[in-house]
This record gives sequence, structure tokens and C-alpha cells, in this order.
Amino acid sequence: MSKHQWFTDLQTILQEGILKLDEPLCKYTATKLGGAADLLVMPNTIEETVATVRYAYEHHIPLLLLGNGSNMVVRDGGVRGIVLHLKNLNTITVDGTSIHAESGANIIDVSRAAAANGLTGFEFACGIPGSVGGAMAMNAGAYGGEIKDIIVQSTVVTKTGEVLVLSKEELALGYRQSIIADEGYFVLSSDFELVPGVQEEIDAKVADLTFQRESKQPLEYPSAGSVFKRPPGYFAGKLIQDCGMQGKGHGGAEVSTKHAGFIINKDNATATDYVNTINMVKAEVKKTFGVELELEVKIVGEEKDASIIK
Repeated sequence: MSKHQWFTDLQTILQEGILKLDEPLCKYTATKLGGAADLLVMPNTIEETVATVRYAYEHHIPLLLLGNGSNMVVRDGGVRGIVLHLKNLNTITVDGTSIHAESGANIIDVSRAAAANGLTGFEFACGIPGSVGGAMAMNAGAYGGEIKDIIVQSTVVTKTGEVLVLSKEELALGYRQSIIADEGYFVLSSDFELVPGVQEEIDAKVADLTFQRESKQPLEYPSAGSVFKRPPGYFAGKLIQDCGMQGKGHGGAEVSTKHAGFIINKDNATATDYVNTINMVKAEVKKTFGVELELEVKIVGEEKDASIIK
């Protein structure tokens, strides 16, 4: 079955969603990198999302969830199969101390909605550049807070198209891990529970965390955010900095001089440049400190050529 047949079939299934053949994914990733997807699907409803997942499963088509592309590097050769992009599923509803958010909503916007309604507990996410779905999959956290601190439940669809509602306990949230990532589930929506706070204190905390983020992170360049997980007993950025890696890289990709934990697309980098820089950093940290850095970002897709440095 060809990608053109997928397109034709899904046109009848998705009444409002958007389908794009051979769509460059660099338009949708935070790094501004990535080759084309065979077929990009952007559903407008939960029902369309579930139908797409079921169609891919029934026809044995590879399916990749892009989220909002903030924690992913797409290789230059692109992605075979269907790429599911949920940016149109972005409804956020506040009801008392509860917040319901669809998968494609930006986690920053959910944090802002909480603050605007005088709710505390979500301030830590005011600078996390991911979607709700991505934040759930990796139990996103910053400045002492994590998703697991405020989550009640998530509604997901399995790779076979079964819809499940998972409690906080069933989500098995740990440091940058969850059953969502382990089982390859697709998040449809999540429910959070907060507590009323003092508006002035909430606003002050958000302002302070925003200042810290803007002053310490290279937000002026495209990047995938923090590239590596925190190794036990260490900080990845400090190890990279102590190796003298800041300002170094391949092609247009470079280890940020502002924050060593970030690799930036400084000058029209390719995904190959970015991945080569990742591998260079890993090798140097291993050589200097004997520490094996583990990726926080996800690298997907196919190589365009054989120029990857291992």
C-alpha cells in the first residue's frame, strides 16, 4: 500500500483534519531540522486521532507521534510512514482547582492558565517548551517540580487503537520516564489537580523562573532543549562544560556557550551536524570522566547519507 493510498483512505476518515504528503518536518521541530514525512496527519479531534492510530495499526504502517517537536531530532532522511502531529488538539479547561488539557496544548499555556486562575503548583512548567503529551511521556520537570506532583490521570490510545484512562499510579512516572514512553502510548488528554494560591506569590514565582530561564538558556537559537538526562551524582551540563566543549560542534550545530547542556542550531545546521555534535559530546565526557551520558532528546528518522560520526 502506497503513501498515496494512505492519503486517500484517511481523507475519508478525517473530516476536518489536515493531511500533507512529503511534508518537511523542519517546519515542525524546535531545532528547525528534519527531512520529510511520507504523510503528516494533523487531526482536529480526539476521534480523528484515535481513528488514525487504528488505521495505521490495521494496515501495519509505521506511526510516529511528533508532539510539538521540542524534544526530538528528526534525521535528514525524514520519516517513513505516518507522522501524527497533535497541535490542533489544544483545548485547556479550568474548573475550580482542576485543569483538563488536550495533548497538543503547550505545557507553558497550561501553566499560564493555572496562574491566571490563582492556582499554584504548575509554576515550574512556565518555561518548559513542550506539549502536554510530551510532558506526560517524559514526566517533564524543572526548578524542583514535576508533572507527577500534579497529575490526576491521562487518557491515552495504545498502538492498537484502544483508549485507556490511566491513573497517576498507573502512569508510573519517574525521572524522565513513564509507562507512556515505555509502551508507546499516545496521550489524548490529561487532568491536573492544583490548590488555590496567593496571586502575588504565584506571579512573583513565575517571573523569577522566567528570568532564570531566559538568563541561563540559549533561547535565541533553535534547539531541542536539554539534550542529556542528569547522570546519577552529576550534572550533564557541568560535565560538558568541564570538558571544554562549549562553542564546539559540527557544521552549523554547536554546544551552547550559554548553557553546556544545550546544543543549538547556530548556523543552518543539518540534523547530521546536530547528531554528530551529540556523539562528539558523549565521547568526550566518557573519555574524560568515564560517565556515559544518556539522551533526553529522541532521535528519529532515517539518515540521508553515511556521514554520521559514531
